[in-house]
Amino acid sequence: MRIGELARSAGVTTKAVRYYESVGLLDAERLPNGYRDYDEYDVRLVREVRSLATLGIKVEQAKPFLECLVSGRDKGDDCAAPLVVYRSVIEELDERIADLSSRRESVAVALAEAERRSS
Repeated sequence: MRIGELARSAGVTTKAVRYYESVGLLDAERLPNGYRDYDEYDVRLVREVRSLATLGIKVEQAKPFLECLVSGRDKGDDCAAPLVVYRSVIEELDERIADLSSRRESVAVALAEAERRSS
């Protein structure tokens, strides 16, 4: 299938497919006329990248999940390497939550002081 068909089947843009190729997540066969040629498995890989994105996993972090699928596993996280990515994402989220909690507390203190002064 051509790039437009892959994009439609996977629910992404052709620009996204080209980006996935540029970062090494997809490797399309080339037809004699130079067109990219994809198969249903490529649709599966692109859908996996989209699914990971909904979890906050960046495209650049998706490779271990796809490598796991390519190795024959049923799920992209059935290998050890994707678990490392999950842990890293959780750590990043914990840091962001801590930062936001701290900022929220600072704003709450500022609000309380402003309300006290305006009474």
